[in-house]
Amino acid sequence: MATTPVEPTPQIQNAASKPVSAGTLLRFSTAGSVDDGKSTLIGRLLYDSQAVLEDQLASVKKSKINRAAGPIDFSLLTDGLRAEREQGITIDVAYRYFSTPRRKFIIADTPGHEQYTRNMATGSSTADASVVLVDATKGVLRQSRRHAYIAHLLGVQHIIAAVNKMDLVGFSQDVFERIVAEFQQFASQLGIRNVYAVPVSALEGDNVVRGSKRMPWFTGPTLLEHLENLRATGASLDAPLRFPVQYVIRPDATFRGFAGQVASGTLRAGQNVIALPSKVKTRVRSIIAFESEPLSAAPGDSVTVTLEDEIDISRGDMLVAEEQVPSAGTAFQAMLVWMHNEPLDPHKIYLLKHTARTVRARIHQIRYRVDVNTLDQLPAKKLDMNDIAAVDVKTTLPLFFDPYRLNRTTGSFIVIDPLTNVTVGAGIIERAIEEQPHTSQRRNSTKEERILRFGHPSGAVWLKGRPHVAELLERRLFDEGWHAQLAGPNDFLAHELVTVAKAYQLSGHITIFSPLDDGTDQKRVVRAIYGPDAFFAVKIDDDTDEEATERIMKVLRKWRDKQSDSQKGSS
Repeated sequence: MATTPVEPTPQIQNAASKPVSAGTLLRFSTAGSVDDGKSTLIGRLLYDSQAVLEDQLASVKKSKINRAAGPIDFSLLTDGLRAEREQGITIDVAYRYFSTPRRKFIIADTPGHEQYTRNMATGSSTADASVVLVDATKGVLRQSRRHAYIAHLLGVQHIIAAVNKMDLVGFSQDVFERIVAEFQQFASQLGIRNVYAVPVSALEGDNVVRGSKRMPWFTGPTLLEHLENLRATGASLDAPLRFPVQYVIRPDATFRGFAGQVASGTLRAGQNVIALPSKVKTRVRSIIAFESEPLSAAPGDSVTVTLEDEIDISRGDMLVAEEQVPSAGTAFQAMLVWMHNEPLDPHKIYLLKHTARTVRARIHQIRYRVDVNTLDQLPAKKLDMNDIAAVDVKTTLPLFFDPYRLNRTTGSFIVIDPLTNVTVGAGIIERAIEEQPHTSQRRNSTKEERILRFGHPSGAVWLKGRPHVAELLERRLFDEGWHAQLAGPNDFLAHELVTVAKAYQLSGHITIFSPLDDGTDQKRVVRAIYGPDAFFAVKIDDDTDEEATERIMKVLRKWRDKQSDSQKGSS
């Protein structure tokens, strides 16, 4: 081991910041692979900075799950769930607050296990800095790269590479520099500029709060010293005003206010604003807080706004500065992190939540999937859990958004499965996709938007003689989110067949026809209305009702996917 003191590698040291004022708040998260020692590091940081209450410390010392060789298992100071303590891994995001004489901190201790990557993304979404731990005995692993990539993707400005477990490699300078060089090469590919590397032993406390006598070759700041000097990168007061309306308050006919949280910029009484989507100009009459009426509100402030004019505003609308309006549209390009074990279905309609607005949407196209090891852009037709990809998104209603690099709040969204209400993905908006339909294309555009909303074009299933199968098929289609309708023998008269078929064809339904036989060639008439590619005459032999229903569903899914692929190709 080298004994000559050396300065940290210059390109790693480039995050050094000017002194910050005492009392300022810094939010930071931990990241890295499972068992790299994130919880132990945070526990050591809290313990050595005297931010642990005596009763909490006594409880940890008495814990039967204590896995440390010494009297304290520092990971138990942050792993709060019983399952976490029993398994020795972090599952949920543990938030801890502590302060030093120099500043205040909020820590998000995030899980390292690949299964809980979505929790890591949640913890990093509001962080100013991310401490990426690397096990000195293992080097930079795939999950370490993924977490660093996601942190950078989420706009975390400061990345700290904490090479942990230096005590297990004899506090070797060579090991540290080799790992730092590998991490720096990956960070350079991502374009990460603010990276600081520090060798630590969370278990022994080296370079966490106090400097290490066992690593005299490292003369840079300790982890805590570096965190104390980082500048927080919160929303700027000078940024464009964005005020998403969360709730309309109208207790009586004399008062109408709009409640929400300032996403960026400064909201001032008397300020001229524009209401979106109506684009009506008005002026802020007053700002109402919990027990006062301040003259202004800053990012993060939750307030109620009253306006000079009576205009129509509802939940999901937005107040913006008239000179700096956001993009508005139904199509944009984004980077998406898929968070569910069920793969992304490009043909499925999802719910997309953006600020206070929830709309139906589809991942219209997967441009490429990112290999987190090599950062290569790979072709993909679906996304599995933890995949990161560039996608095109189309929504049924317009959103008001900014690129994520300019505004974290209006540039981010989550994707929700409408059937289970589970959050399946999170994305950041990169740019708007221009849509300029000509006048002659408006009806076709509406038809395409209807297909986007329903997830399929209109189609007809001709099914006679098995009314129970027709009912089962309608139920299956409805449960899977199709826009389906059964036209049974008692739903219309025989001479109304043409009118009914045309109406359902124009409305975009998948219609299951099971009419009474009037002696005419009804099937030929309906087939002519829908066209041969969207008409399915089903012959049922000895199948059970369930078998027949499943067989028809397979045919319809294959047809829907083919239609969706051809629509993407034409667009």
